[in-house]
Amino acid sequence: MAKQFASAGDMTEKEISFTEIGRDLWAFTAQGDPNTGVVIGDDSVMIVDAQATPRLANKVIEKIRSVTDKPIKYVVLTHYHAVRVLGASAYGASETIMSARARAMVVERGQEDWDSEFGRFPRLFQGHESIPGLTWPTMTFGDSMTLYMGKRRVDLRFLGRGHTAGDIVAHVPDANVMFTGDLVEYHSACYCGDAHFADWPATLEAIRGYGLDAIAPGRGDALVGEEMVNAALDNTADFVASTYRPIARVAQGGGSMKEAWDACRAACDPKFASYAIYEHCLPFNVARAYDEALGIDTPRIWTAERDRDMWERLQG
Repeated sequence: MAKQFASAGDMTEKEISFTEIGRDLWAFTAQGDPNTGVVIGDDSVMIVDAQATPRLANKVIEKIRSVTDKPIKYVVLTHYHAVRVLGASAYGASETIMSARARAMVVERGQEDWDSEFGRFPRLFQGHESIPGLTWPTMTFGDSMTLYMGKRRVDLRFLGRGHTAGDIVAHVPDANVMFTGDLVEYHSACYCGDAHFADWPATLEAIRGYGLDAIAPGRGDALVGEEMVNAALDNTADFVASTYRPIARVAQGGGSMKEAWDACRAACDPKFASYAIYEHCLPFNVARAYDEALGIDTPRIWTAERDRDMWERLQG
């Protein structure tokens, strides 16, 4: 390769924050690294997104134990990506929950995604040798599922395609707080390598329709208050549209992927170049947007080999 992926050389440790965003609702954040949500119910704890390895999950557990000694019963996974799910075994939860769509994606592409992500971003897989294998849910659902943790209710909802075809959110009505996974980011680039660009804006509007008091996004700081919530929704929508539009014009006009890359950079660099993982996401975002613009609805499976081939094409 002409040069490595941007993330391959990113070995800087991030500063962890653990922020209460509603009563007994916490966001574990790390300066643009994957976030984890924590819901403390009357009798147990729920995790929303598990981290990439058991070692990294143990950092979340350490923070949880600073605020509660209740047992961790549920691990909810908003989608299938390796950096979100492969640390699940550390929590010792009795139930691991995904949407049925996300489980189908583990079947279809889970191992390939793990191999691909590990090659792209090694720092996020600290302690990878402790991963016992692919993470499989014990429970799945279609569009909605409600859990009661004592009196505390948690609604799991599929609101539409976006970051992947199977993203779900977790809404806690008593605090009007939502854990969105990577459907919403804050001052972090959206990874769109498995995205559905045309559907994503409507899914964001469905989230906005809740009139939320706080959001724990997939990456970036916790969002507390209506102003920050709406700013993040607007920002995520702008990132998605600003990425897709110039690429679609090039692709549908018969241009090359390298020309689409240049058009995307011209539109997005001035607004988003300072965002966390921007350079890491960009080649995958361009490749997926190019495909979608040409009518490929189901994202092609990323493999380590496809990663390298795509990267070399974009260096020309």
